[in-house]
Amino acid sequence: MTTAHRIWLTPTAHQKLQEELEALQQRTDDNDDSSDQNAEAVRRAQQARIQEIHEILGNATVGEEPPNDGVAEPGMVLTIRYEGSDDTEEFLLGTRGADYGGIEVYSPDSPLGAAIVGAGVGDTRSYELPNGSLQQVTLLSAVPYGLSEA
Repeated sequence: MTTAHRIWLTPTAHQKLQEELEALQQRTDDNDDSSDQNAEAVRRAQQARIQEIHEILGNATVGEEPPNDGVAEPGMVLTIRYEGSDDTEEFLLGTRGADYGGIEVYSPDSPLGAAIVGAGVGDTRSYELPNGSLQQVTLLSAVPYGLSEA
């Protein structure tokens, strides 16, 4: 994960990431003596997660709610409707890899996230699906996470 943009986190998500980082660093220190191949694979995975957490925390904006202006941006709970159906989906536009409770999270770098960032309520945007077809979505609401019922 290499990102140059600011990452929005709740204070709780920030604290959980810091705790996870400390636990991972402790486990990595505890496992340094093992030369077992499985232990080496685990150590590499832990190091990758440590690096990911460092990048998230290093670019984090913590607890600053975005404006309640109906525009899709990180820190907003979005409700969208998929074109051609009555199906809607609610999700937090935020950072995957941080814990926000039970709400689904889409990154602003994901295809859907990138398409919907900057959209206002009522705007329709499209993004490419893995099969190459385009999916259109309409933004029905955008509410700061702290004001949502998520």
